[in-house]
This record gives sequence, C-alpha cells and structure tokens, in this order.
Amino acid sequence: MNDQSPVHTDDLQLLLATLPHPLRERMEDLPHADLVEVVLDVGRPAQARYPDRAVDLTSGAVTREHIDRVVASVGEFSADNRAGIEGTLHRISAIRNRQGRIIGLTLRAGRAVYGTVEPIRDLVESGKGVLLLGRPGVGKTTMLREVARILADDLNKRVVVIDTSNEIAGDGDVPHPGIGRARRMQVPHPDQQHAVMIEAVENHMPEVIVIDEIGTREEATAARTIAERGVQLIGTAHGNTLENLVANPTLADLVGGVKTVTLGDEEARFRGTQKTVTERRGPPTFESVVELPSRHEMLVHPDTARSVDELLRGVHPRPQRRTAAPHGQPAEEEQAPPFAPGPSAEVPESKEASAAPEPPGPRAAAPAREPAPGPLGADGPVRIYPYALSRDHVERVIRDLRLDARTVDRPERANLVIARRARAEDPRLQRVLDATGAPLHVVKKNTTAQIRRLLEKVFTVLHGLEDEEVSDAVREAEDAAWRVLTEGEPIELAPHSGKVRQVQHEVAVRYHLVAESVGSEPLRHLVIHPA
Repeated sequence: MNDQSPVHTDDLQLLLATLPHPLRERMEDLPHADLVEVVLDVGRPAQARYPDRAVDLTSGAVTREHIDRVVASVGEFSADNRAGIEGTLHRISAIRNRQGRIIGLTLRAGRAVYGTVEPIRDLVESGKGVLLLGRPGVGKTTMLREVARILADDLNKRVVVIDTSNEIAGDGDVPHPGIGRARRMQVPHPDQQHAVMIEAVENHMPEVIVIDEIGTREEATAARTIAERGVQLIGTAHGNTLENLVANPTLADLVGGVKTVTLGDEEARFRGTQKTVTERRGPPTFESVVELPSRHEMLVHPDTARSVDELLRGVHPRPQRRTAAPHGQPAEEEQAPPFAPGPSAEVPESKEASAAPEPPGPRAAAPAREPAPGPLGADGPVRIYPYALSRDHVERVIRDLRLDARTVDRPERANLVIARRARAEDPRLQRVLDATGAPLHVVKKNTTAQIRRLLEKVFTVLHGLEDEEVSDAVREAEDAAWRVLTEGEPIELAPHSGKVRQVQHEVAVRYHLVAESVGSEPLRHLVIHPA
C-alpha cells in the first residue's frame, strides 16, 4: 500500500509569503494541511479558516497597509476581482468599496487532489455529459481538474478547459500540471465565457470541454450547442440539487428545460392529473447529474432525463449514493498475488490480455487438501474471485450494499467468479471454472455501477426470491426511504414475507436508516425510521 498522503498541495509558502510579517509568523504556528483560506478585512482581525473552525491571527485589526502589502505581492486583479500566484492554484479575491479601493481579501489555498473522481469514473469515461452540483467549497472545481487530467492523460482525448477565473488550471500562461495534457483557454472577461466556449469548439476540435460555473442563459445555450455537436461536456452549475436546477428558469435547459402543457379531458383522466401539467421540454444537455452534499458523498443521477421526468410528476428521484475515501483518497492498488488480477482500470482488450496473470497449470503450487467450497451462502459469506476485474471495485460494492460476502485471492477458494463479458471465453478462465465448479457471472465493463447491479441481482436470487416478486418491494422500500430522509417521519411498508422484508431491510440500511419488523404474520411488515 502507498501511505503517501493523497492530497497534493501547491507550495503553500508562496501564498503565505504574501501576508504581512506578523500574520505570516502566526500562520507558521498553525496547521497547514486543511487550511481553506485566510481572510483580511479592514478594521477586523485577520482569520485563518478551516473546514470546522476559524482562528484569529492577531488581536488587532487589519489596516489598509496590510491590504496594500498583499495586493502588491500578487498578480493583477481581473474584471471578476480575482488574482492568482503564477504556477499555483491559489486564488486571491478582492472586496472593494464604492470608490473601487480594495478593503477586503480572501486568500484561498489551492490544492490538486487526486482520487476524487473515482466514484464517478464510469460516468466520466462513458463519453456522455456530466454536470456537478453543490455548494461552494465542496470540491467541484477540484473534481473538474482531475477529470481533465484523466481524460487527457489516461484516455488520450483532446480536452480543452475553459478557465474563466484561472481557478481550474492556475494563474499564469502555463497551466498547472493538475490538468495533465489538457489545453486551457483563458477567458478575458466573465461576460465572454459563452463566446470562448463556442470558440473552443470551432477552432480547436476538442473531444471534451471542461467548464466551471455555468450561470447565465447564454452559457447554458452555448453548452447545448456544444453538446449537439457531439462534444462531451463536463461542467458545474449554480445550484445544490437537481431539483434546484429544474426550478431555475435560467439553467433548466441544462437538464432538458420545462414547459407547460394543456391536456385534453380524456388524456387528463387517463393520467389522473389536472389538465395543465409541466413536462420536460427536450433532451438534457448533460446526460448525468452528480449532486455533492459533501466532499466524500455523491448522489448520482445516471439518467438525467428520467430523474427530471420523475420530479415533474411529483415523484422523488432515487439517485445512486456513492462515497469517496476520506480526504479524496484514491483507490490504492494492491500488489496482486500470483494468479489474482490486481485492481486495474478498463484497458483495451489487446493490452489487458497481455497483462492478465497466468492461472496456475497442473503443477502450480496450491494447498494440497483445501476443502472444496460449498454452495453459495451455505458455508458462511459468499467468496468472490474477481477475474480481470478490479478487486477494489468489488470490495467497495460489498461494503456499500453490506453483503454477506468477501473477495478471495485464489480461485480455488471461491464459490463465485465474476469477470468481464469479453473475457468469459478465456481458456484460462475456463480451466478455473472446470477445476472449481464455481458459477460465472459477467459484467460488460469494469465499473462499480455494473458490479453493483450484478451483485444486487445475485444476492436477490440467494434470498430465494424471483425478480418480479422483489422488484416492487424494493421500489416500495426505496420510495419510503426517500420520504423518511426528506420528511423525517417513520414510514410503514406493506406486509411481506420474511425473505422480502429482509431485502427491504437491506435497502433501508443502504440509505443509513433504521428498519424494524412489527406485527404478526401474515400482516408482519417493516417500519423505516430516521437514523
């Protein structure tokens, strides 16, 4: 394992060097690792702000001379009152009085954090548009920076970053290495962001455009134009949730727009609605939306159109809840044992075939008298062997779904093998299956989303339920879970058999809620409570 800190910070000393001497000395005594920003306002004590607290740097007040000292140390302020330090991601923002003189400064510590995109890497690599939503400071721009690097360096795509405030790629003419080989187009004035977006497509033939803070009707229109030309868009917009965006007349077009439709009497009766309803105007500009409630949690709407349609019908969408490791820590690669494929991203078939570990032949060393695995779930947790799949992805899904399962590093210990569909006919894999008798299940791609769907289906079967029998019960539990989350009140579910209630209980646990069975058979049912 790699114990190095996953957070790569630009030289913070360059930012602190702009402070007046007394403030800089005080900062030397404070922790730097999680510093968010330093705030200077004339007539008030300077503050160092952290995610959970603020620390006064002096007992005295900041003077105009202090402000002027910092302004003289940084680059020129642009029309949006932002400046930077060349070669870094640090950002200095100004507050001016009515006469235009700077009377306040926010010195934001810039960091390039690696690993933040892993939970949604499948969306980023899909080629479809992804829109990030969340409050300021939750890490949207940090994710955009890593997205640009992954697409440009790992997937060799032509990526152009539209950098209005030099916040994604840093100050200066040379972009920060955090965006990899992606190209950066600077925007001379915030009002011209939409024009630079179109210029990028017309002049530089990008396959991907990365854009931060879509906030005007012109920028939303430019985004739609770009998407209609077949360019993948990865961006952020003003708003915390998809519901906020749908209600925002300026930006609703990013998720398909909203129109009012008057139905005929017969159609209204058929739908069971009023004659005047709202519907989605057209296809969304961004096919997927990711809400960021916090730095380590994501609510993913993989199909924007479906989620918007549900909202307009008055139904709460059910986004996928995905989590990142603390502090944005990337999934660490483990040294694969001899025959166990280690964690790896999706790679072209020819490369993967040459890199796949060779399974043991007849003379390979193995435990001489290891008992054969029993049927699935009959002798403890299901033992899963990932063949040519990321073991880390599988373990993450097991943790998220709280399955009674674990991965194993040798195929002879497994009673379930999962592999990519493209490798299902691999002779080496067939020898493993012949030797163990373990069932094989396949996924199309090496992504947590597909592995999740597969294991959910497998473990539904293990509970002895038919897909048709359980699907309605799962949907009922998910709807109830969202009502509990939004309303804060317990919800009673319909009576079901013990096996169905067990599946519904797992749904409640997945949403971090409390569930209990009440009543007597055949009316025994589940009640979901707030955590």
